[in-house]
Amino acid sequence: MINFYAVRAIYHFEMSRTFRTLMQSIASPVISTSLYFVVFGSAIGSRMTEIDGISYGAFIVPGLIMLSILTESISNASFGIYMPRFSGTIYEVLSAPVSAFEILLGYVGAAASKSVLLGLLMMLTARLFVSFEIAHPIWMLSFLVLTSLTFSLFGFIIGIWADGFEKLQVVPMLIVTPLVFLGGSFYSISMLPPLWQKITLFNPVVYLVSGFRWSFYGISDVSVAVSLGMTALFMLLCLGGIWLIFRTGYRLKN
Repeated sequence: MINFYAVRAIYHFEMSRTFRTLMQSIASPVISTSLYFVVFGSAIGSRMTEIDGISYGAFIVPGLIMLSILTESISNASFGIYMPRFSGTIYEVLSAPVSAFEILLGYVGAAASKSVLLGLLMMLTARLFVSFEIAHPIWMLSFLVLTSLTFSLFGFIIGIWADGFEKLQVVPMLIVTPLVFLGGSFYSISMLPPLWQKITLFNPVVYLVSGFRWSFYGISDVSVAVSLGMTALFMLLCLGGIWLIFRTGYRLKN
């Protein structure tokens, strides 16, 4: 049986931290993304041609939301598990009658919830600057939740791996953000030369952005089934890594 009291305690603690720091946790990423909508959506987008029959401002909305979702999911989850390690309170959690799955459910569930909330707020904010429709709202929500959950798991791994605050920012800033910018957030990969189209397919973010954009407009650079499959594969890899961490006690019990 799952100890729902323990899961709820961890989840509520993490969510309450978010609402205590609304400017940093919610307002800051929404405002930052809004600047992208203003510059690329309204200012530059109005002077660019349509892509696959969609205005440029509307075309980049899924990519910009995905950019924020990936970075925020990683940051929230990594910081959430790193702070107990840094302060030493993680030993109290590990010594309590709480399983590894319940710990994971509390921390990752809270981080994913924050990311989903951010994604929905960004969609509402985007409507202030550009006009767009969501062709498949259920699939859109599914991609949003799946992506938030997957990269929260990835952030959980980073939070355990990091031995300093600097390392918490290394992966999101130096790896994930460039991959998102090069993953079709601001363009369709069909616009690239044939060689670069093939090289771009090695970027896992391409499949996330493509699937998410399909849920909005019904167009994608790669098959939707492939997008879902790649996301699910990455989630399984993250779960495998976390299982190994709890099995060996890597940087948790020493």
